[in-house]
Amino acid sequence: MTTDEKLYWGLTAKTYCTLIHISQLSSIIVPGLGLILPIVMWIAHKDDNAAINQHGRVTANWLISFLIYTVICGVLMLIVVGVIGLLVLGILNIVFAIIAAVKANNGELWYYPLSIKFFRV
Repeated sequence: MTTDEKLYWGLTAKTYCTLIHISQLSSIIVPGLGLILPIVMWIAHKDDNAAINQHGRVTANWLISFLIYTVICGVLMLIVVGVIGLLVLGILNIVFAIIAAVKANNGELWYYPLSIKFFRV
């Protein structure tokens, strides 16, 4: 790391982008935090760095899509199939966050599958 590299919350841009993705998993410890923390991290530095803006948009697209899918599965719980959908969504969210974080750590932008494009990347 060079001394003139800009830091975001004490992290390099690449590490910060990785943390945006992995912060989704904070909902495991504090319910709802995994929806709020990545958005706050993105908004805090989206104008300072293009990579942070891109990773934040991709993550926000997934989180909004995930929320919509969760509501649909919640309604479908009336006919039991929603329970299976919620389990699959939970597993996908963990797997997708880990894949996106690893890709971000390698300097790549990964688009979440099943993600609706609310924000252009």
